[in-house]
Amino acid sequence: MKWKTHLLAFWGVSMMASQVLGADPMEPIDTAKYEGKVKVACVGDSITQGAGTKGNPYPKQLQEMLGDKWEVGNFGVSGRTLMDKGDFPYSKEKKYQDALAMNPNVVIIMLGTNDTKPQNWQFKDEFEADYKKLIKSFQDLESKPRIYICRACPVIGNGAFKITEAGIQEQIPIVDKIAKELGLGVIDMHAALKNTPELIPDKVHPNAAGARKMAEAAVAVLTGKKAG
Repeated sequence: MKWKTHLLAFWGVSMMASQVLGADPMEPIDTAKYEGKVKVACVGDSITQGAGTKGNPYPKQLQEMLGDKWEVGNFGVSGRTLMDKGDFPYSKEKKYQDALAMNPNVVIIMLGTNDTKPQNWQFKDEFEADYKKLIKSFQDLESKPRIYICRACPVIGNGAFKITEAGIQEQIPIVDKIAKELGLGVIDMHAALKNTPELIPDKVHPNAAGARKMAEAAVAVLTGKKAG
């Protein structure tokens, strides 16, 4: 009978693993399954922080759209890179520690724009490994958050601040690969803004209307519903 017991135990573990691996990372979040508010940590650079939005960054607008069953935290820091060898790594910032301390239920990561600067993109071979390391730091939290990584916003024309669209285009397949490998959700901020260059007046930072489109893209993925 022991072999039957071991077989049943193995079958049970296998079923649990298949359910986890087969889970749809883009499945809408059911707020009813959470005690209290669903805590969302928005991790990123100046675009997340809100440069150019006149005080209306996408996390603030996301909070307004999601409503009082959610708590959205803005942990963006201007000029920061995803890569540890970048000129200003996000991993060294207090905001990063604050995001971890929030013990969020949901994490939205949008980093990489500043990594496209030539002094940073020379280390592009380390982009994927550093991204996975950042993701793991959130996966290891007690809250076991749902994690979404973003295709970064488009850079218009020849760019600005040494930031380039060519670099973003190199990053997009890496982001998609990481999401597939780790079973993460993807929020396509690039697609949300690629046809509205007028909403990115300095070629890099979306204005308040652009940030609204970003928030709408996040709402659609998090809830499966159109914002508003």
